[in-house]
Amino acid sequence: MAQMLLRTLALTLAMAPAVGRADTGSFEMDVLPILNSQCVMCHVAGAELGGLSLYPDAWLSLVGIASKESSLKLVDPGVPDKSYMYLKLIGMQETVGGGGLQMPPTQPLEEARLEAIRRWIEQGAKRN
Repeated sequence: MAQMLLRTLALTLAMAPAVGRADTGSFEMDVLPILNSQCVMCHVAGAELGGLSLYPDAWLSLVGIASKESSLKLVDPGVPDKSYMYLKLIGMQETVGGGGLQMPPTQPLEEARLEAIRRWIEQGAKRN
């Protein structure tokens, strides 16, 4: 019984970054875990696909930085629909002059993860 309770708790904690705090708009708690699990393996120094490295500092690499694929910023604080990274994640990059595949290319992000990123951008893309 105790072992089952521990497994349930471990599973709940493992899922927390993806769905637990989407309404807080926290970079450290909501967005960074998504980037680390879904994006950084392809966007790391020395292998910067699309010219984007998310390591060692994803926030500095995204917020207020001009996109290399469109006239938008990668993350425009307060405006997810004008943030190229968000548009790339939802597969709408071509509507703003961008190209390439929707990210991540192997499987789109789950709705809860997209919402967490959208909310963080809407709330000002703070480094929190």
